[in-house]
Amino acid sequence: MNTSSFGPEITEDGVLFRLWAPLQNKVRLSLEPGGIHDMQPGDEGWHLFKAEAAGPGSRYKFVLSNGLAVPDPGSRFQPEDVHGPSEVIDPSFSWQSAGWRGRRWEETILYELHIGTFTEGGTFLSAIEKLDHLKNLGITAIQIMPVAEFPGRWNWGYDGVLPYAPDASYGRPEDLKRLVDAAHEREISVFLDVVYNHFGPDGNYMPLYAPLFTEKHASPWGAGVNYDDAGAAWVRELVIQNALYWITEFRMDGLRLDAVHAIKDDGREHLLHELAGRVQTAAAGRHVHLVVENEDNNSALLERDHQCRPTSFTAQWNDDIHHVLHVAGTGETFGYYRDYADDVSKIGRALAEGFVFQGEHMAYRGETRGTSSTGLPPTAFISFIQNHDQIGNRAQGDRVLASVPSEALKALAAVYLLSPQIPMLFMGEEWRAEQPFPYFCDFNAELNDIVRKGRRTELSRLPGFDAGTMLDPAAESTFHSAKLKWPTDQNDAWLTFYRFLINLRREHIVPLLTNAGSGAGVYEVAESSVSIAWRFEYSTLRLCANLSNRSCICRVPEGDIFFQLGENEAGMLSPWGVVWTLE
Repeated sequence: MNTSSFGPEITEDGVLFRLWAPLQNKVRLSLEPGGIHDMQPGDEGWHLFKAEAAGPGSRYKFVLSNGLAVPDPGSRFQPEDVHGPSEVIDPSFSWQSAGWRGRRWEETILYELHIGTFTEGGTFLSAIEKLDHLKNLGITAIQIMPVAEFPGRWNWGYDGVLPYAPDASYGRPEDLKRLVDAAHEREISVFLDVVYNHFGPDGNYMPLYAPLFTEKHASPWGAGVNYDDAGAAWVRELVIQNALYWITEFRMDGLRLDAVHAIKDDGREHLLHELAGRVQTAAAGRHVHLVVENEDNNSALLERDHQCRPTSFTAQWNDDIHHVLHVAGTGETFGYYRDYADDVSKIGRALAEGFVFQGEHMAYRGETRGTSSTGLPPTAFISFIQNHDQIGNRAQGDRVLASVPSEALKALAAVYLLSPQIPMLFMGEEWRAEQPFPYFCDFNAELNDIVRKGRRTELSRLPGFDAGTMLDPAAESTFHSAKLKWPTDQNDAWLTFYRFLINLRREHIVPLLTNAGSGAGVYEVAESSVSIAWRFEYSTLRLCANLSNRSCICRVPEGDIFFQLGENEAGMLSPWGVVWTLE
């Protein structure tokens, strides 16, 4: 029996309830049914009570000294949302894919999805119905946007407040396990997006009874999460045990850690490194991968050992590759896009080396950004031309790339899907979905108004912004506008094209990546074209790309051409021409 873990523990003679509440002298347990019981104080601020009459399905709250009843921060399920009672959940599950050990990282083709808008039903179970589509497309891993219990009926997921409880609007915890199991039966890995840099603004009661936050650090969301101040040990355990919970109990194949640059920790061992080490220990021989989002482009998190294996984190979302390809395809140069415009060498650097900014001054930030990434393999980076942020943080949440000319979009897709970096699609991209993906939330009236004003201020900086046409983030219509409209024709031209590219990747690119120590890239530019070579142990992969509207000089390398768009004559490559060779 572990008395210092978060959440209830089912035992042979009842349920052990526990709450870490060092700021409370007395805590009571309110059971439905079962009445109210005094909890016994334990070591280090823990309060405990064994309820013999409780079991799976029992609902409960903790009552603080002032009479306020709060949910369990380790709750496994919140059937009545964030302010309601927690429910005891039986963790056992009959796995049909018990022998699944995961997939090697180099085989990964990610597909990011949001449970609430991926299907009309918007549930874990309805998502299962689309897994065969993903398998036929060639997807080997899905990445689910955060599911931790959030306030209201709809949310992107980054406003979660109860990190162990899958949101009830998506289904029950066992439904999420069914989704993971069904994916594994189709040899599809499952990654979960988790948020450890902040807690949402509504429904987080923990600061009332424990030192969850610290003024020592600030974050974009207020006081920083306390990972290194007084009482930090159990705050660290709250999130580390959460990561282990998803990997072990739900058999996730990996986690994507949101905005790790906002996780501040001046302690002896940074939370990120401790978490990574304990996750890898718990993985017990399975292929489990940890991915970061890191605005600072800190390559230290992606370090490899002498055999080029990750020492902490497997890969990072490469925003730089998105930005250079987005600018090339759309011509947009506002905001941070300006720092990626009018310089084709940045396309080469993003593809060959990973980061565009490796310590150089970035005008948009007004400071230097990034560290050197030239020594990292391409598999340390995840490339994409769409994701939830880059679509949703636009005034209309529009998928701007869906409206660019077909020849341009085909070229961009061919570049990133056949690159030795790990590709990631955003749901619906494969059939050129036009549905927007705006930010949406469902807070109380006061918070909804604050969000509206904040979004209006933030988006007003964008060219052409019209406050009168801004989508209301709290409106139900905004949420429903993001739901995918699935094609009825599985032979759709864009689906066929994406399947073709993914099949080429499986045949020509994945075999090159099995040697983790290979893949160093170099690039050259000529006019508006870029040539890149990645040298592997026995082969060299080359790309010549003209991501512009005019023909230009491009020295197409020798070797076997396995993919070509456009014409290449007399050393000139036609607009939006792409040539991939292997020698």
